[in-house]
Amino acid sequence: MVVTFGELMMRLATPGFLRFSQAPYLELTYGGGEANVAVSLANYGLATQFVTRLPKNDIGQRAINELRGIGVGTEHIVRGGERIGIYFLESGASQRASKVTYDRAHSAIAEIKPGEVAWDKVFAGAKWFHWTGITPALSDSAAAVTREACQAAKKAGLTISTDLNYRKKLWSREKAGQVMGGLMEYVDICIANEEDAESVFGIKGAEVTSGQIDHGQYEDVARQLTGRFGFKQVAITLRESFSASHNGWSAMLYAGGTSYFSSRYDISIVDRVGGGDSFGGGLIYAMLRGDGPDKAINFAVAASCLKHSISGDYNRVTLEEVETLAKGDASGRVQR
Repeated sequence: MVVTFGELMMRLATPGFLRFSQAPYLELTYGGGEANVAVSLANYGLATQFVTRLPKNDIGQRAINELRGIGVGTEHIVRGGERIGIYFLESGASQRASKVTYDRAHSAIAEIKPGEVAWDKVFAGAKWFHWTGITPALSDSAAAVTREACQAAKKAGLTISTDLNYRKKLWSREKAGQVMGGLMEYVDICIANEEDAESVFGIKGAEVTSGQIDHGQYEDVARQLTGRFGFKQVAITLRESFSASHNGWSAMLYAGGTSYFSSRYDISIVDRVGGGDSFGGGLIYAMLRGDGPDKAINFAVAASCLKHSISGDYNRVTLEEVETLAKGDASGRVQR
């Protein structure tokens, strides 16, 4: 079983590629970094538990019901607080970037306190714990609960993974480095991109706006992260941003001093939100089933490649679809 912990948010998005100033209505879905990972793993057939704090009202219940319908365990979700966090999304196209506006201050999970989650019960029978840098960025108390969870997971012998996921609208680089640096002692697998590594830990990587990939620079980022924190493995996504609609997509896994680079996909983007989370979910699944580094990184990249074709935060793909792409069938031909 895999346990993830973080914020579940309401997403209000403009239809199609309309701007906020044009949209006559907004489309409601739910999502959030750690919930997105849990959904991916449930789709692949793994038992999952998602832990968060949600208000005890119809909006919070609707979010829980959707997760249950997908197959994600929700038994340990804490009910309390006044509101669910919201984010507004305007999807970009061509050379116009997407925009995200947050309305998440004083959300239920931002006001979570140590002792509210029975972590010993949550981790009973679990093998893996995943969280992201978004959670401790929400508030000092959320950071304290993240540490509480990591300590309990480490005591229970779980593998712990994190995605750095730096969000400049939530906290400063200085505070991110301080808080995240104190949590890295518990982490076995670090997922990042070169931008996050620089923003959180000051580890300079590649130029992210040039659209060019230099494998040596990414290897250096992974090497520095491993040297500083002693991670067992570091995974870095490699995004070539030619425009909001057209990206190159690949990744690297650094394990035992060796770098493994995945296949590269040329993708036309329907929705890139949740792309990194789908990568994390794919990597966790592949590692849990015993894939070697090369196979694991290719599975994770195939999973996240497919996510870019799906609207909403959740990666609603099957294990068979990911396996087919990972084996080299990228034709997109109709399946009859």
